[in-house]
Amino acid sequence: MQAGALAAEPPARAPAPGLLLGSPPVSPPGDRGALPGVSSVMWYVSTRGMAPRVDFEGALFSGYAPDGGLYMPEELPQLDRETLRQWSTLSYPDLVKELCALFIGPQLISRDDLTGLVDRAFSRFRHKEVVHLSRLRNGLNVLELWHGVTYAFKDLSLGCTAQFLQRFLEKRKQRVTVVGRLPPSSHPGTSGDTGSAAIESVHGAKNVDIIVLLPKGHCTRIQELQMTTVLRENVHVFGVEGNSDELDEPIKAVFADVAFVKMHNLMSLNSINWSRVLVQMAHHFFAYFRCAPSLDTDPLPAVEVVVPTGAAGNLAAGCIAQKMGLPIHLAVVVNCNDIIHRTVQRGDFSLSGAVKPTLASAMDIQVPYNMERIFWLLSGSDSQGTRALMEQFERTQSVSLPEELHSKLSEAVASESVSDETITQTMSRCWEENRYLLCPHSAVAVSYHYQQTDRQQPSPPRCCLAPASAAKFPEAVLAAGLTPETPPEILALERKEARCVAMRKGDDWTLMLRDTIESLSRQRVISS
Repeated sequence: MQAGALAAEPPARAPAPGLLLGSPPVSPPGDRGALPGVSSVMWYVSTRGMAPRVDFEGALFSGYAPDGGLYMPEELPQLDRETLRQWSTLSYPDLVKELCALFIGPQLISRDDLTGLVDRAFSRFRHKEVVHLSRLRNGLNVLELWHGVTYAFKDLSLGCTAQFLQRFLEKRKQRVTVVGRLPPSSHPGTSGDTGSAAIESVHGAKNVDIIVLLPKGHCTRIQELQMTTVLRENVHVFGVEGNSDELDEPIKAVFADVAFVKMHNLMSLNSINWSRVLVQMAHHFFAYFRCAPSLDTDPLPAVEVVVPTGAAGNLAAGCIAQKMGLPIHLAVVVNCNDIIHRTVQRGDFSLSGAVKPTLASAMDIQVPYNMERIFWLLSGSDSQGTRALMEQFERTQSVSLPEELHSKLSEAVASESVSDETITQTMSRCWEENRYLLCPHSAVAVSYHYQQTDRQQPSPPRCCLAPASAAKFPEAVLAAGLTPETPPEILALERKEARCVAMRKGDDWTLMLRDTIESLSRQRVISS
């Protein structure tokens, strides 16, 4: 997770803050819901099976389910060959619209309104395609997911999620305060991509205030400026003189006060939110359609999608796309924080000491919480088994997957773990062969491609997901012996006025945070 990341996770998985904004719609007795289609309702259930099912609006506002699980669709639509052929010519935004139409339903957001929300979410992207596939030498395909305002893939999912959120808030005639922090699974050197993307997605929104705490000196300069130079009335950034564990304390204290959370309509938008996983499914469909040689063969050809990840959100999205009938092979690649790799290879889902700082800092994560979604999905929606597995992990920080589940995981996903040395070598090689700069996270994925091609093993077409622009990580580019290329928009950040409230050593950070939240609530009352 990233510095300034929006997590606001209540301690010990208490009922999620979003549930306190009003009861989310739950399914009426006896309504099982048909397989999702034009007129059906898509219901969401907890991976742990002890919470009422909810519709998309309920899942959006909830984050975690009340039983501590994560929301997943009760049933997955199955896409036949003809649907895939029809979708194969769609643009990325149109694929997002098709997927969202399936998983939201017209009862909540009409198709015309959905089109407007998605178009608005992508309106400030620099590339006309929103995402772009670069075809490089020797079969290297790089899907650039970073053409949004903050030069990172989170602009895609957070932009849409913020539009959905504002739509439902207008309907509810409510206002919320989104609070962001670094979760304890991170380390102080992680990146600020989530914080900056979240600020970008809601700045100026009339029914959302956003508060982000960033650890001063532990983001890159660019990431810090992307958060502190957004001078809008609803954006509130605190620079904390402390590390991730220290700045976590005031957030946990605030969210532990359930009455305070309810009174002030607090919520989070971290990457366990189903809405973000939903939008990320489009990455896999777009990658497949752009890299598949032809959709006229039977069976349809496979494409391998290489996913660099930390919290496994993009991986969960790919596994769901697989289950819907998209013929992709998945390869997940991590840095030396290798819990996902060990889980795939040996069924060893356990912590391994402290998080190790790496050049691919956004992937420096101890607890890849979206793996819970994958366990549930691959176990055939076994909520009892998933609950037992995750509760054991929360108690002991160590679980060995049941043999059958491990077998299904290793069949669905290949995996690799790479060192900082491999990251810089990959960045250097890609530049030498293509004059193409990779960010360190993208290099994690491309290293897998080089490994496979160097072995000269036959494989299907391969697409590597690229989550961020190299422009955000000049230090890593220099470490690879290369010259950073800084776009004018990023250079301009240095000339902008910055605004950041200091939380100094010795200050009562919890009191400062509560005072800010209370002040925002008073302003709402006055303005209404």
